[in-house]
Amino acid sequence: MDPPPRPLGRGRGRGRSVRDSTSSGISDVGSVSGLSSSMQSLGEVPPLGKVPGQTEMGPPGPKPSRSSLSSYSDSSSVASSSQSMPTRPGTAYSVVRTMPEKLKSKKGITGQPIQLLANYFKLCKVTDCTLYQYHVDFLPEEDRPSVRKAVLRRHTQDLGGHLFDGMILYSARVYPSQPYVLTSTNEDGTMCTITITLTRTVARGDQEYIQFFNVLMRRCLSLLNLQLVGRNFFDPHAKIQMGNFQMELWPGYQTSIREHENDILMCTRITHKVMRTDTVLDLMASTQRKGGNWQKAFCDAALGLVVMTDYNSRTYRVDDVDFEVTPKSKFSMRDTGDVSYAEYYEKRYNIKIKCLDQPLLISKSKAKDMRAGLPETVYIIPELCRITGLTDEMRSNFRLMSALAEHTRVGPTKRVEKMLHFSRRLMEEQRVVQELSQWNMQITNNLIQFQGRVLPQETIIQGKVGREIRYPAGANVDWTPKLKRNEMSDAAALDTWVVMVPRTIERETCEFVNAVMGAASAMGFKMAMPKRWDLPDDNQATYVNQLEDMLSQCVPKPSLVLCAVTNNRGDRYSAIKKKTLVDRPVPTQVVTVKAMTNRNLQSIACKVAIQMNCKVGGAPWAVEMPMKGTMFVGFDVSHDTINKSISYGCIVASLNNSLSRWFSTVSAHKSCEEMSNEVALNILKAVRKYQLVNQSLPARIIIYRDGVGDGQIPFVCKHEVAMIKEKLTEVYGGEMWRMAFIIVSKRINTRIFQASNRNNPPPGTVVDDCITLPERYDFFVVSQHANVGTVSPTAYHVISDNSGLDPDKMQRLAYKMTHVYFNWSGTVKVPGPVQYAHKLAQVTSMYLHKLPNSEINDVLYFL
Repeated sequence: MDPPPRPLGRGRGRGRSVRDSTSSGISDVGSVSGLSSSMQSLGEVPPLGKVPGQTEMGPPGPKPSRSSLSSYSDSSSVASSSQSMPTRPGTAYSVVRTMPEKLKSKKGITGQPIQLLANYFKLCKVTDCTLYQYHVDFLPEEDRPSVRKAVLRRHTQDLGGHLFDGMILYSARVYPSQPYVLTSTNEDGTMCTITITLTRTVARGDQEYIQFFNVLMRRCLSLLNLQLVGRNFFDPHAKIQMGNFQMELWPGYQTSIREHENDILMCTRITHKVMRTDTVLDLMASTQRKGGNWQKAFCDAALGLVVMTDYNSRTYRVDDVDFEVTPKSKFSMRDTGDVSYAEYYEKRYNIKIKCLDQPLLISKSKAKDMRAGLPETVYIIPELCRITGLTDEMRSNFRLMSALAEHTRVGPTKRVEKMLHFSRRLMEEQRVVQELSQWNMQITNNLIQFQGRVLPQETIIQGKVGREIRYPAGANVDWTPKLKRNEMSDAAALDTWVVMVPRTIERETCEFVNAVMGAASAMGFKMAMPKRWDLPDDNQATYVNQLEDMLSQCVPKPSLVLCAVTNNRGDRYSAIKKKTLVDRPVPTQVVTVKAMTNRNLQSIACKVAIQMNCKVGGAPWAVEMPMKGTMFVGFDVSHDTINKSISYGCIVASLNNSLSRWFSTVSAHKSCEEMSNEVALNILKAVRKYQLVNQSLPARIIIYRDGVGDGQIPFVCKHEVAMIKEKLTEVYGGEMWRMAFIIVSKRINTRIFQASNRNNPPPGTVVDDCITLPERYDFFVVSQHANVGTVSPTAYHVISDNSGLDPDKMQRLAYKMTHVYFNWSGTVKVPGPVQYAHKLAQVTSMYLHKLPNSEINDVLYFL
C-alpha cells in the first residue's frame, strides 16, 4: 500500500552568497586568505552563505510524507557553477518594446572607438518558408524526451522533414488529418498511440520562428554526441578527472539564438559542470559511519543539494528526506495499479536497485511544472543520484579550487579559440551540416565584429573642501595606493565608540585597534580612544547579553561598536547583527582574530578604518558629478533563507551631490504585487528624505533595478514603474518630475573581446549596437579590469525614461556610478547604489530575518 500522504516538509533553503561580486573580499568574521595585497577590498563580509540550487522535475511519485528531521536541517553545499541562459533554450521569449518612439538613436558619442569581437555567430542564411507547429501526445504517457524522440523517429517516412524537441514538432507540411494519429509497437510488444495536433502557423518574423532556430540548434548539439544535463549540453568524452577529489569537470556549450540589431545571431558560451562521482547513498553511508544521530547529519548534508539522475540526465533539488519510504514502498500508477519503486525502476529503466532499505529523497516541483500536469512532488532514489556542485567545505579547499580554476577560469584569448573550435566542430560534423541544409540554414565560422567606444577615465576626488586632491582612476581602475596616502573626502568624527573583546584575544585586539586608529589618523578620520568592554568568553549569548548591558549603561550612546571574535561562526555573527541592527540600533564592525593577526595588518587596518568611517556617515572618496540635484537609487530583492515565503526589497538612495550621504529602507513582502506597492512607497520615503536634507525635491531620479529576468520585464513595467510614477505625481503635485528606470543585469552570457589581440576590453568600454536588441533601449558597459579570466560586461536596459538625458549621458552615468561603492577601491560590476542594495538585501535575508531598525537608515551600516 502507499505510505499515508502527509504535507511536504520544507528543508531550510539557501540564501545568496554574501561575498561581494566585486572581490574575494575580507571577511569581517572570517579568513582573509582571499585578500589582495593591493588593499582594494574594503568589505565587512559575513561567513559564506548558501547558494540557491536549481529545481527540476523528476520521475513520478506520490505526495511524500514529512521528515521529522527536516525542520532543523541546514544544507551546506552549493549548486554547480554553470548557469542557465536567461531564456530557456528552445522556448519563445517575450518581446517587450522599450525603445522610445521619439528616440532616433540609442548610440552614444563620447569615447575613443575600438574594434571588438563578441561571443556571437551570425546566421548568414535562414529558412523563410512557412512552418507549422504541432503538439505531440503519447499514450501511454512517456516522460523521457529521448524515448519520445526515438518513438517518433520510427515514423519519419510518414512525417517527412520535421523537427521535434520532445513536446513540440515543427514541419513545413500540413498533415492530412487533424489531429494526425499514428500508432507504434514498442520493443516489449505494447502499443503506443501518437497524437499530433496543429497548434499554429509560424511565419517569418514571428517569435516562434526564433524558437524554431533554438530547437534546431539543440538538435545539432545532440548530433555532436553531447549529453543533455538539466537544460544544457556537456561533453562527457572530454571530461576532466579531478585527481582524488571524487569529481569530474564536464565542459559544455550554451547557445541562444535571437534577432539583434541587424542580424539573427547565436550567442555561444563556454561553460563547465562539476559532476561528483559519489552518490547520495555514498553520502548517507559516510554519515552513518561517523555515528551519532546520523539521520539528522544526513538531512543537514542532503537538503538543498542539486543532484542528477543518470537514467534521464535530469537535475533535482533535494527538499526533504523521507525515512518512512524505501524502494520497497509502493505507489499507485494509473495503468498498472500498485507498484514498488524498485519494480518501477527495473521495468521502466532496466535498473536493479541494490539497497532496498535506503530512505527516499523528495523534490518539490516548480509551479510551472505543476501547471503542465506534473506531480507536486517526486521521490528519488539516493543510490541513483549523483551529487552536482560543490559544498562549502570543498570551496574552502584551496587545492581543489585552484585545480578547478585552472580549467574554468578561461582567459579571453583561449575562450575565443574554444568558441572558434566549437564552430568548426559544428561545420565538420556531416550530420549537422545535413540537418542545417535541410532547413536552408547556415552559420558563419567567425565571431561577430563591430565597433564600440572606450569612455574617458573618471576623476577620483579626496580631501576636504578647498583642499581637494584629484587624480584619474587609472587604466586598471584601482586607486588603492593613492587612497591610503590622502585624506578622505568626507571624514566623520568618531567621538564615542566601544570595543567588545573576549579575554582570550585581548592582546591581539588592542594591537589591531591601535593600528586602525593610526590608519584613520593618516586619512583624516578622527577617532577618540574607545571604551573597552571585556567579555568572559566568546559564546553567542555572551555577546548578546553584554551588548544589551553595555548599550543600557553607556551615556552617551556609542556611535559604533567593534566586536572582536575568535572565529567566523555564522550564528554568532547573526546574533550580533540582530541585536545591533534590529533591537538596539547602532552600527557594528565585526573582526576575527585571524584578520587582526594577518601579516598584512596595516592594509587590513586601513580598510577597516575606511569602513568604520562609512558606517558613521563619512565617505572615503568622491567622483565629479556635474549633474546637480539628482537622486540615484539602487533596488534589489532577496529571499529570506529561513522563511522562504518572505522576500525583502531593499532600496538605497543618494542624498547629496557628492554621493557621500545615503538613505536605505527595507520592506518585506510575500507577493510580486505587494512588492510593487512597497517599492513605490520606499521610493517615496527616499524622495521625502532627500527633500528634508536638501530643502528641495530631486530634479531627477535615476533608479537602477537589479534581479529582473527577461520574463519579468512586462510585470515590472506594468506594476512597479506605474506605481512609482503614481507616487511621484502625488509628492510633486503639479510640478514635473523626471525619472529613468533602468534594469541592470550582471549574470549574462555576453562576452566581449578586443578584435586586435583577442584580449579583454579596457574598463569603460561601451557597446550600444550590433549585439543589442532593436526593440530595447539598451547597452553594455565593461566597468572592471580582469587580471585573470574573461571580463564580463553588464547589461543596462532603460525601460522608462523622461529624465531628459540622452543615451550618451545615460551610458556615462552608468559607468560613473560603478566608482562609488565604498567597499572597494576600484570599479564594481554594477552601479554603486545597486551594490549597496544587494549588500543590504544579503544582510537582511541571511542574518537579520527581520526589518532593520529605521533609526540608522541614513548611514551605510550594512557594509
